[in-house]
Amino acid sequence: MGSKKSKKLKQIMMSTRRKLIAHDNPQSPISEQYKTVRTSINFSSVDQQIRSIVVTSSGPGEGKSTTAANLAVVFAQEGKNVLLVDGDMRKPTSHYTFNVNNTFGLTSTLSRQKALREVVHQTDIKNLDLLTCGPIPPNPAELLSSRSMEELLKDIYQDYDMVVFDTPPLLAVTDAQVLSNKCDGTVLVLSSGTTEVDSAKKAKELLDTTKGKLLGVILNNREMKDTSYYYYGKN
Repeated sequence: MGSKKSKKLKQIMMSTRRKLIAHDNPQSPISEQYKTVRTSINFSSVDQQIRSIVVTSSGPGEGKSTTAANLAVVFAQEGKNVLLVDGDMRKPTSHYTFNVNNTFGLTSTLSRQKALREVVHQTDIKNLDLLTCGPIPPNPAELLSSRSMEELLKDIYQDYDMVVFDTPPLLAVTDAQVLSNKCDGTVLVLSSGTTEVDSAKKAKELLDTTKGKLLGVILNNREMKDTSYYYYGKN
């Protein structure tokens, strides 16, 4: 019985584990495109340094978690102290990707049960730490819009140069909109051949209603004849 449970857990971990290609194969064409996105973000604002990014998508399965993790890696490779935060309190996956426990995390700090430094995980990647989701709460949007969230961001800025939030899809819940209001910029991930045009437009409209800044769009999963797999451009 225990073996079956363990096998099922392992299957879940393998199916939700994101590929860190920017770390595993930093010279690959895809890794180079992540670095190009990094450069675009660094130069996206002349008067304001970008220190916090929300990564979201219009719907599920478009690659936002993979993108968030790999962007965090390339910023860490640049020499910045980076914190990747699993802000998807509906379907967290980062603890599977980095193979760490999720007993405590973001929700533990927002509910004031733990301090930030008590729940951050060091990863095997230089300059990159991880804050997992923690216990799934009944009220994610309320937690993200709370004063505790603003205080947490101040704490993060004391220790890190950059924070990358992985958030739920825009068309599903309001969590990404809430965080966009508190962060310096938002990156929208769309999936080539999967994301419908109306969904992409609706996602952008939802972001336009926030005070946040849409830094750009990443078109994911596009098959190219040359070595370019990702496209990044301003909206």
